[in-house]
Amino acid sequence: MAVRAFITGVSGPVLTDGERAFLREEEPWGFILFKRNVETPLQVAALVDDLRATVGRPNAPVMIDQEGGRVQRLGPPHWARYPAGAVFGALYDRNPEEGLRAAWLSSRLIASDLAGLGISVDCLPLADLPVEGADAVIGDRAYGTTPDKVVALARAVANGLQDGGILPVLKHIPGHGRATADSHLRLPTVDTPRAELERTDFVPFTQLADLPMAMTAHVVFSGLDAAQPATTSATIISQVIRGAMNFQGLLMSDDVSMNALSGTLAERTRASLKAGCDVALHCNGKMDEMRAVASEAPELTGEALKRAERALAARKAPQPFDREAGRAELDELIAQAGIA
Repeated sequence: MAVRAFITGVSGPVLTDGERAFLREEEPWGFILFKRNVETPLQVAALVDDLRATVGRPNAPVMIDQEGGRVQRLGPPHWARYPAGAVFGALYDRNPEEGLRAAWLSSRLIASDLAGLGISVDCLPLADLPVEGADAVIGDRAYGTTPDKVVALARAVANGLQDGGILPVLKHIPGHGRATADSHLRLPTVDTPRAELERTDFVPFTQLADLPMAMTAHVVFSGLDAAQPATTSATIISQVIRGAMNFQGLLMSDDVSMNALSGTLAERTRASLKAGCDVALHCNGKMDEMRAVASEAPELTGEALKRAERALAARKAPQPFDREAGRAELDELIAQAGIA
């Protein structure tokens, strides 16, 4: 069966018989892991292998949200803790060269963790620019509040992942920083005029548009499309993301089960793909929702398939790296700056 235009989660640390049958029948393009899927390194590696073997594609992308700080699916005792993005921003303010070095080191270390498990994609870096009064859902995950600084640090993070053989996912395009609500809970609306967005929020995504994959923001930009969030807005995807920003990589939705979106799971999936997302992302591993998403996910064909193939082909072989020395250098940079 042809690969289908969705990415799915699963319910736990091992595949159930029902999940295995579903994956064989529906052929998702890729998979995403969460804390519920993680116990030990051997278990995670076995799950990753099982996911790929079940669909019969050794290069099927397996992704995770491993940012550091609040968003880290792999953690102690088996994996190290990593700094939140704002730590690199603070270090950059003190010494730009050291900030960039720390950002690269952190993501290169993360890449080493992921590669050892067979995970091939990290949903990182963020290019969002938080503003005063915005919801804390982005908060210290962001590298800063000015475009140039965010671009520099996000690029360093992306380079660290790629140097370690991991594909980065740019998020949350075209920007989640101004949202005054957590899109996991409800739909945020940003009323900032387009001209101001183009001067600020959109700049990092435009300058990072060469990255292989990006994830949409479940945010309404009323000056662009007052009716639909970016994920389901053909206007925003065609005119801004594919147009003004010139992002030509694979575009995935943010999780379609988040409460920012309206309608049934089938309707949300259909709307995101019709608007121009290449693949729909569904994360929670609930089988009834997984089936609903799969029911509206067509075969991955045409330009969407070409973008998916280019994204996977962009993965590099890991470059030599001394993990112990890298971790010691990262810790020393942070300690010298007195940043927690």
